[in-house]
Amino acid sequence: MAYVEWRGNTCRVVWNTRKKDERGKWIYDQKGGFTDEVAAKNYGLDREAEIRNDDYIPRRDGAVTIGEYAKTWVDTLDVGHLRERAIRSMLRLYIEPRWGQTPVGDVLPSSYKAWKKQLKALPNVGEKYGEEILTVFSMLMDDAVDDGLRKTSPVPKGRKQRRGRYKKKPRERKREMRIEDVHQLACNALAFWGLDGFVFIWTMAATGMRPAELYALRRVYTHPAWPASDPLDDPNEEDRAERHAEDLERYGPDLMPAIRVQWQHQREKGVLKAFPPKYESRRSLVIPPFLAELLELLLKSHDGEHVFRAISGGLLANANFTYHYWRPIADGRQASKEFERTRLGQQQTVTSRRPVAEIPATAYAGKRLYLLRHGHKEWIDEAGGVHSRIAVETRMGHEVAGVEGLYANVTTAMERRMMDSLQERFERFVRETVWETAVRSPSSLPDGLAEWWNRQVRTAKGPQ
Repeated sequence: MAYVEWRGNTCRVVWNTRKKDERGKWIYDQKGGFTDEVAAKNYGLDREAEIRNDDYIPRRDGAVTIGEYAKTWVDTLDVGHLRERAIRSMLRLYIEPRWGQTPVGDVLPSSYKAWKKQLKALPNVGEKYGEEILTVFSMLMDDAVDDGLRKTSPVPKGRKQRRGRYKKKPRERKREMRIEDVHQLACNALAFWGLDGFVFIWTMAATGMRPAELYALRRVYTHPAWPASDPLDDPNEEDRAERHAEDLERYGPDLMPAIRVQWQHQREKGVLKAFPPKYESRRSLVIPPFLAELLELLLKSHDGEHVFRAISGGLLANANFTYHYWRPIADGRQASKEFERTRLGQQQTVTSRRPVAEIPATAYAGKRLYLLRHGHKEWIDEAGGVHSRIAVETRMGHEVAGVEGLYANVTTAMERRMMDSLQERFERFVRETVWETAVRSPSSLPDGLAEWWNRQVRTAKGPQ
């Protein structure tokens, strides 16, 4: 039976846990700080009821601090390296400073709600990032329940989670991806970066590939060599031999030109490595003929392993692409200027090592590169019922859940319709654009691209 002991102005309640130590003596648990003897007694009786119902958590277990528990908890996660790095960062920067010294069993729902409100008010924590931090904390508490450190999680679930004032989640304002804007981006990339940049922009817009997938794209996975050149170098792709045999029947220069998305470039502990695409979304992407010709033109211009090279000729993933490439291409920039300097006692007028002409701003000034991927889905969706949902989502690297995804399959006819719709969009652009009033005229393209463009014009106009 639980009993109460007074110590000065407060009392404590002691109860038998019905467990014995290694010496055969009963183990007692206790809680102090009560000023009301009846409340203390009732607290002890409640604990004894939990013991009888096999629902009791010893206070010494719940006394493990969140900081101590998080050290071992984070090592149990089976997630990708980028996700693990993000979780460790959130633990270090936001969760441990607030909860590190708090016992796991002492986190109250009201304390969590107050912290949630404080967290979202921080100027450096955005809406989405704040939700990520709360998700990590919720995972931590759920696992603490599974480990027997507390009976329930303090993080509200279901309706309780949604309780409170409604606040509409902000969404990024988008504008329609017009093909003429994509062409302007490509021309800006040509002026700033070279042929690699011109083809990079068109490839992203016409395939919806993620940036890291484009950084890692190798010529052995690209038209016209692929699929015959497929190295089958992904040991985690268990059915790669069977998949390759099917690719040989479906894709190729004389069938449907295509790209194989097999890898992406990411850094792990500062080292650049090749990883499977996000969500392991390995996939084959048919490409329209105009893009197939562009890729052939680019690959003939260099003998590098990767399709898209940095300005220096190295790996594109080693560059800060957003800052050093995308922003000048999308936002525009002034022409390189001459400047004065004194060298070896002589005054000199010099220009940049890589002078660049003035680049005009585009409709994507201040916008994200990733919107080209979003825009590709817009182009596919605009065809309405022509393209099946499974074909669209598979192309974007997404899985369709449930029975629909289980029974569906992407057929050759589906892919051909997708390829044809993208080619028709480009040809319509070529036919309808009045180049005399355009910002960037194809007449200013270099020789190789000018020849490519003239072929597109002849194809778009058809037999005369």
